[in-house]
Amino acid sequence: MFQIEVNKIVKALNASDGAGVKLKRSIGTPEADYIDPFLMLDEFGSENKDDYVAGFPPHPHRGIETVTYMLHGQFEHEDSIGSKGKMVPGDVQWMKTGRGIIHSEMPAMTGGKLLGFQLWINMPANLKKNKPEYIYIKGNELGVHEDSEKKVKIIAGKYEKVEGPQKNHNVEPIYFHIILNEKKEFKCEVPKGHNSFIYLLKGDLKIGEKRARKNQ
Repeated sequence: MFQIEVNKIVKALNASDGAGVKLKRSIGTPEADYIDPFLMLDEFGSENKDDYVAGFPPHPHRGIETVTYMLHGQFEHEDSIGSKGKMVPGDVQWMKTGRGIIHSEMPAMTGGKLLGFQLWINMPANLKKNKPEYIYIKGNELGVHEDSEKKVKIIAGKYEKVEGPQKNHNVEPIYFHIILNEKKEFKCEVPKGHNSFIYLLKGDLKIGEKRARKNQ
């Protein structure tokens, strides 16, 4: 099995989006402009309500998939095709915007800790005019592998014998939330031709000969 080595360590940049929500952007920056098919990755999170309370009022998307994963806090989603729901910790919203959609994401909280991620995935050209599709995945529907060394929450793809709940994908993504115990290893086979990235949320990590820390 070929071992993947780190090509670049990218520091997330402070940014804002929506109506002024403060976030950290790692893909979609001058240093990591586009990692095919990934267009953007944002970490949104704060314990200060003023950093997020204005939310993301109605705005359009077209030709991409947006994947939102909540770890803390609550957000309400509503869009132009009639989908509506509240995201709570552990939930995933997977939206295939196709030929176009208008949606909003507003905090369903007036205080407390907010933490989550939004990933943008480019859609293949022949699917960009498809009808928009909204997929909501509850946290208890995620695939989970757990052993004495780690816990792996599987949003998309397969790890060991456990699969993620949403299988009808356009680009066959693998999306894991990995909680790795100290000084333990995580190994996973990635299909040939896939581009890969790891977002380090906490602690430090060594991949091959390169080591990264959260605040690097």
